[in-house]
Amino acid sequence: MFLKKTDAPRTAMLPDGRVLTVADLPPDNTRWVASRKETVVNAVLYGLIHREEALRRYGLSDEEFEGWTKAVQKHGRAALKVTAIQRFRQPQVAQPRS
Repeated sequence: MFLKKTDAPRTAMLPDGRVLTVADLPPDNTRWVASRKETVVNAVLYGLIHREEALRRYGLSDEEFEGWTKAVQKHGRAALKVTAIQRFRQPQVAQPRS
């Protein structure tokens, strides 16, 4: 296996002690699940790849990636699940008392 030369680091240390490498990044044509979204967000946040590179490689918009980043930082991986969008991203409205 040959590694492509790059100026970017090949590994990033996450706060929980895990090491994230370029090999851990999902393929370009990936099916998005919460764990893969979290991997891309962590790769950008901890300097493994540049934000612009992630947006280009995965065809993401700034708004979409920013939404993933905020969700991970605020609620963790669970907030990235499609089935949890309403629970984590919708503002909570107080119910009027009867």
